[in-house]
Amino acid sequence: MRRCLIPLIVVGLLLSGCAMFQTIIKSSFPYTTTLTIAASSKPDVESSAVSMATSFDQNFSKNGNTASKITLVRVISAKLVSIGPPTFNIGNIASVRVYLSKKDGSDEILIASRDDIEENAGNNITLDFDDSKFLDELVRQRGIRVRMVYKMRNYISNDVNLDLILGLAAYPVQEKK
Repeated sequence: MRRCLIPLIVVGLLLSGCAMFQTIIKSSFPYTTTLTIAASSKPDVESSAVSMATSFDQNFSKNGNTASKITLVRVISAKLVSIGPPTFNIGNIASVRVYLSKKDGSDEILIASRDDIEENAGNNITLDFDDSKFLDELVRQRGIRVRMVYKMRNYISNDVNLDLILGLAAYPVQEKK
């Protein structure tokens, strides 16, 4: 009896651990994209960079297997990181606003911004995000369009690539009993 009981307990703990891990993974997930700031951008003039965002979980659409299991999707973090060149000082940018929309640009929502970027900000900054807007319908789309509106502080000599890393969180849908 004891020989059977111990393996059953181990298997039970293993399965419950996997379920807990799956819940943690699904409750917060990153959306990332690379945005290019053109060298032709002029200081004190608003410019835009557009790209499509992706998540590590590409099955999060209506056709995927998890869309009906979560709700209340919202932004919990937003960060810009210089990747090309990695030493680019984001302080060359005076302000940033980040919008999400459907692939065609419709239903655009402001989700993050930063108006007070310091001149010596370095190669990454945290953006001020709006966690009051729910993105349930947007993240169920096949593609999410990201538009970054920015004002340069200085001229730059080469194009710059920035990674936008959005942390999104969701709650599981409570099943009716």
